[in-house]
Amino acid sequence: MSIKILSMDDELDMEMLIQTRFRKQIREKRFEFIFVHNGFEALEAIEANNDIDIVLSDINMPEMDGLTFLSKLNEMNKARLKAVMVSAHGDMDNIRRAMNLGAFDFINKPINFEDLEITIDKTVGYIEMINQHQKERDQLVSIQNDLLIARDIQQAMLPKIFPPFPQRKDLDLHGFLEPAKSVGGDLFDFFMMDEDHLFFIIGDVSDKGVPACMFMAITKAIFKTHFLHRSFENIAEEVKQVNAFLSEDNDSFMFVTAFVGILDLKTGVVEYVDAGHEPPFIMRKGKGVEIVKKTMGMALGIDPTFDYHSQQLTLQPGDTLFLYTDGVPDANNAAGERFGLKNAEQILTSFINDESPREINSVIRVQLKEFIGENAQFDDITTLTIQYYGDVK
Repeated sequence: MSIKILSMDDELDMEMLIQTRFRKQIREKRFEFIFVHNGFEALEAIEANNDIDIVLSDINMPEMDGLTFLSKLNEMNKARLKAVMVSAHGDMDNIRRAMNLGAFDFINKPINFEDLEITIDKTVGYIEMINQHQKERDQLVSIQNDLLIARDIQQAMLPKIFPPFPQRKDLDLHGFLEPAKSVGGDLFDFFMMDEDHLFFIIGDVSDKGVPACMFMAITKAIFKTHFLHRSFENIAEEVKQVNAFLSEDNDSFMFVTAFVGILDLKTGVVEYVDAGHEPPFIMRKGKGVEIVKKTMGMALGIDPTFDYHSQQLTLQPGDTLFLYTDGVPDANNAAGERFGLKNAEQILTSFINDESPREINSVIRVQLKEFIGENAQFDDITTLTIQYYGDVK
């Protein structure tokens, strides 16, 4: 990139001397010079050329001296333009005033052209550094804007209308995802497969940020494709097919833990597959809280041949199933303490007044934020709470 330099001097031979001294840089298009002979011409040239990088100006000039010119330049708000002032040898008072007015550097008369070249090169180096910093800042701003858009897209992919089935009297549910970064790798989803069967999933991708977000989106889309309609006989076999797809050409070696279930709304039976995920809690109405027994299941995306097996649990009318990702128990405070499952269990046990899934999740969210405090959120935090009321007529 060519550096454009405005030279302001009332001595006409200065133009010839500069062109001779810097002919190589001019020929190589490293430097481009504009020559003016007073401050008024300089201000006009700056107005007409927004890409001027350096002004080389004599302090002692007719019509408008260099110090007045610097004051006018400041009014033009040209922060990226750097001024190098030329002053008589020993004129420290004017030099000091010029530096106070924002001059970048100065040289003395009679001009030593080697010194001038060094000064210009130093100024150019500073300008290039500032330009690089500005470029990097613009890139960061662009990335941040892209991340905000990605966050909006990710949040739009998640269920966000609660209660999702206001016309139904047999269940209620609520979920939220709080990413540790702008975007995260946690996921949850649910939908009615038919009139009597609710599909639900909660998952946690092994990484964070944009790669995890992309893997999360793929995982969510594949599960919805496989389970949207109840046209299969074995949930474990469907999970195995999803796993085979996620494992294929997985050069990034990312994986996702998941708890996948189907709730029969007539019987309260939940058939589920545990793909290496955190065990959910069951809040038994009037009987306390229990944790679902952990089964052996591998995370998705690792071994395409792994055989998954389904398990069953039964919800009674009034029971609530609380699912979460490891961002809940692994939340850390400033002292390095973990939130842990015990804290989660104590909070869930305190719900004795038939609180709704939204209220349960809200309390969990507030308690986690208070526990984390000023500490940075370590991991994505996601919960999915399903309340079963039974076959209400």
